[in-house]
Amino acid sequence: RKGRLGVKLFQASPTIADRSIGRDNNFNLIRMLAAFGVMVSHAYPIALGPETLEPFEVFLKGDNLGRASVFVFFAISGFYITKSATQRSSMPAFIRARALRLFPALFVMTLFTSLVGGIWLTISDEYWRVVPSYILRTVTFSGLFFDFGQELPGLFVSNPFSEAVNGSLWSLRFEVLCYLGVVAAALLGVFERTWLFFSLALAWVALFLVIPQISTNFLINTLLYVGVPFVFGSGFFVFRKNIPLSFWIAWALTGLVLISRPTFMFLPVFMLALTYWVFILGFWKQPRLEVYNRLGDYSYGFYIYAFPVQQLGAQLGMTTPILNILFALPVTLLLAAISWHAIERPSLNLNHSARAIRQ
Repeated sequence: RKGRLGVKLFQASPTIADRSIGRDNNFNLIRMLAAFGVMVSHAYPIALGPETLEPFEVFLKGDNLGRASVFVFFAISGFYITKSATQRSSMPAFIRARALRLFPALFVMTLFTSLVGGIWLTISDEYWRVVPSYILRTVTFSGLFFDFGQELPGLFVSNPFSEAVNGSLWSLRFEVLCYLGVVAAALLGVFERTWLFFSLALAWVALFLVIPQISTNFLINTLLYVGVPFVFGSGFFVFRKNIPLSFWIAWALTGLVLISRPTFMFLPVFMLALTYWVFILGFWKQPRLEVYNRLGDYSYGFYIYAFPVQQLGAQLGMTTPILNILFALPVTLLLAAISWHAIERPSLNLNHSARAIRQ
């Protein structure tokens, strides 16, 4: 028995390449848990006001559960977006697939939020005059890039987190920028030159550590910030044949996080450890967990609907974090399920149909 245990303990761990073939993984579930983590984190400022500490904010030195959950999204996106860009037959096909994944559901959510807000919570001529531009700015990200005027007149003005309609959408513009970065890198052949990718990844982390010390540009600093887990996820794809999936390594990285906490390297080390844990658990062979995939991928719908639903809860008096979550969770799950089955999956099928016609 000892001999067999020793062989099992020290045998070579499977690599990411070994486990990433096919669709049997737990990433739909992990993304859904990350979306729920964002809801939990947002429940505190939405229920109690924007100055309220969110979960893990002290340990993460200013970051929190919500941002860590966003790191999870970006790490998974980095892997699969890089995989998609390098394995698709054409870049227009890649861009079309990304657009169909993001924009139809975002448009419907924005329209639905505007209609519910106008009909149920506030009625004014000024409100309806602003709605078309609000939808256009949100769906095209123009309002997100060039101004922060995301409020709708009269909506949520009396809430503890006053006037914010959908604070979760900030990450989508940076997601799109990361996609564009992948397009550029793929066209330049960066992913085929592993030494070049590794050098650029190190440079990105270095810039993330240095630039915020000398610049106050929100767009650049935030792109560098969320770009780190995205680059890590991309690197996990580029080096998939060389990265073993080992719980021993995951726990070692966790220890490194604790050691690095007093230093300036804490956040990138935390992001790296978190990314590794995401892929350890994402490719963990557990048939019971894979059953979740039969439901669909509700995480995107959950993410984009949660904030306005939580604001609605606060408007209705759910002004403790627990009550806010208990109100928002079933409503958001319902909207996410409808979004997936009625909007997101049919939109993705459009891309599959177009590909089949061309073939």
